[in-house]
Amino acid sequence: MNTIDALQGTLSATTSATPARTTLRSVGAVLGGLLATVVLTTAVDLALHASGVFPPHGERMSDALFVLALAYRVVLNAAGGHVAARLAPARPMRHALALGAVGLALATLGAVVMWEFGPAWYSLANIAIALPCAWAGARLRGARA
Repeated sequence: MNTIDALQGTLSATTSATPARTTLRSVGAVLGGLLATVVLTTAVDLALHASGVFPPHGERMSDALFVLALAYRVVLNAAGGHVAARLAPARPMRHALALGAVGLALATLGAVVMWEFGPAWYSLANIAIALPCAWAGARLRGARA
């Protein structure tokens, strides 16, 4: 076996492992963005409940408080898109938009499950902001469409 044959064998072994590694990093980027969004949103929700800004759990909030919740969700959803874009091994905008698609699905599921516990506009707004916020977060990272 000559040197060229050995190098070709090494090269083919290396390139066959690369797509799996890239896929794992891509999944990790989207999950990282999702985790950042969920952790930050939950932390702010809990802090606002604990400080008395939001009423106790189980008690319905006023529409003004739902506006406040939506406002910080816009910022935190964009932050999640930024994290997904930053962690992406390539094509950061695509990763952020994948996170936006996951957010769209979760917001739709949340709207179905929680429809009677809040105003309809709030559930629909959460669905509507998922993709634009993910896009904005990726743009803040410097990603191009």
